[in-house]
Amino acid sequence: MRPELRARALVAVLTAALGGAALIGAFTVAGTESAPSATSDEEILVAAASDLQFAFGELGRAFTEATGVDVRFTFGSSGQLAQQIVNGAPYDLFASANVRYVDDVIAFGRGDAATKQTYAYGRIVIWSPKVRYRSLAALRDPRIRYIAIANPEHAPYGLAAQQALRRARVYSAVRRKLVYGENIADTLRLVTSGNADVGIVALSLAVVAAGRYTEIPPRRYAPLEQALVVTSTGPRGTLAQRFARFVMSDAGRRVMRRYGFLFPGERLGT
Repeated sequence: MRPELRARALVAVLTAALGGAALIGAFTVAGTESAPSATSDEEILVAAASDLQFAFGELGRAFTEATGVDVRFTFGSSGQLAQQIVNGAPYDLFASANVRYVDDVIAFGRGDAATKQTYAYGRIVIWSPKVRYRSLAALRDPRIRYIAIANPEHAPYGLAAQQALRRARVYSAVRRKLVYGENIADTLRLVTSGNADVGIVALSLAVVAAGRYTEIPPRRYAPLEQALVVTSTGPRGTLAQRFARFVMSDAGRRVMRRYGFLFPGERLGT
């Protein structure tokens, strides 16, 4: 089912859950080149890790249809988004791919600690447009020239990829092949554009991309505990809390599950 049809199927559930607001609104995606300008009380700005691009895109459309509140997203690496928020960017909600960046934002007084929640756990996969590589050891193949991962300095999925390569004892063998995306979506683009042969990317992106993937066992990397926090006050802060509740709702989790996310208390596998 197309994402827009899925969103419409959720509207009846969301309308009841969110108070029966008018079914109007729109969804837009903002870039990460600069911080956004302030928004009105009829919309919220959400800074979200790039692994959420498709899942939150669907959730945002459904929320807008159910409430009439526009949701504008900026997708990027969690570390860079956190830095924008600390420096005063007027986001209303921050959804990070790693809980530590949420903790950083709260420590700087830019997030409401009472609204902090773990909303999902992410997973990483080996992804290629044509070839299915069944293990990290397979990345030693001399025919593989470049392996894309997200920059581990500010992208949680890149750090997880680096950890997985080290724990599988292949990092030293492939280190010179590594090329780095600014975030996990950019990492996928490095592969789809032909600038890398294979990538270690988020499952939430791999399930949408045309290609083949193998999940990396979760024991190979520290849990990708993904958390959110409300980062504004007043009417927009209230709306951001409503969107956060929707993400955590049964309807929201059904959407997240389709993109491969797991939830607190669920087994992450081996």
